Amino acid sequence: MRKARLIPFKREEVVMTCSEVPRGIDMVQAPALWEAAEKGARQVIAVIDTGCQPDHPDLQDRIIDGRNFTTDYDGDETNFADNNGHGTHVAGTIAASETGTGVVGAAPQADILAVKALSGGGSGEMDWIIEAIRYAVDWRGPNDECVRVITMSLGGPQDIEALHQVVQYATEQEVSVVCAAGNQGDGEEHTDEFAYPAAYNEVIAVGAVNVDKEITEFTNTNDEIDLVAPGVNVLSTYIDGAYAKLTGTSMAAPHVSGGLALLVNITENAFGRDKSEAEMYAQLIRRTVPIGYSTRAEGNGLLALNLVDRIAEFYEDAEIDRQEKDKNIM
Repeated sequence: MRKARLIPFKREEVVMTCSEVPRGIDMVQAPALWEAAEKGARQVIAVIDTGCQPDHPDLQDRIIDGRNFTTDYDGDETNFADNNGHGTHVAGTIAASETGTGVVGAAPQADILAVKALSGGGSGEMDWIIEAIRYAVDWRGPNDECVRVITMSLGGPQDIEALHQVVQYATEQEVSVVCAAGNQGDGEEHTDEFAYPAAYNEVIAVGAVNVDKEITEFTNTNDEIDLVAPGVNVLSTYIDGAYAKLTGTSMAAPHVSGGLALLVNITENAFGRDKSEAEMYAQLIRRTVPIGYSTRAEGNGLLALNLVDRIAEFYEDAEIDRQEKDKNIM
């Protein structure tokens, strides 16, 4: 029987109250884009995971819909509540509301489609994952909203054709698919560790760095890594209305998913038209910074959402300096 599991992660700490912008959100420079990107408003990100706590104070206004594909809750399709904690944590990093207390996500006005495809124990049938991806792609909201990004921090060691086909279906429908690269790394950049669906070329595979911008020993390395994001001691929402610090590539991937929601708004507003999945991938990779590792470890580099604006400001300042020098010469 084909099985899928959560990408392994480590729970570092659980607290009942907090009030801060998580370090990872600042590291990827998400707040710098909030004004221009309307904080991700109108973008829907499907979180295919263990579900989500629908009444968490930081998430209750962000969840637009959901569905349960597991046998948990006697198979009740309408009950997508999280009985593990992982899915709620991922959702918070993407889109926790800016309430003044608790935490805030990368795109705090984006909406979450909570798709429960793994049980409370963190495992499930690969068929559940396949059905969940197709559901997310075909889903339409009350105002004809559609999913622009799917995020998955799960996988298995097998390359399953039906899984690959549904991932291809998603990208053909212009949905970006973001996946945690996996935590089977051995600390050696030259060795391959693959987890599927992250290893498929069509997905955006995300590895993990710590706060010092160092690649973690546990992150998978291979030639399909696209970029890296914070994945150590990541603070986000958790079940029972709590907050937790978790570690793993599972925590890195949602930084990228939330970042994409911001970039969709900025890019489509600038160009005045819808952008394809391939175009959005290009916009994302434009905003990465190499951090000194091989491409097998860091892909294109660390996510730096404000990079393009900072480069533009640099050249603008340089041009002003040049004009001032020309005036002095004259």
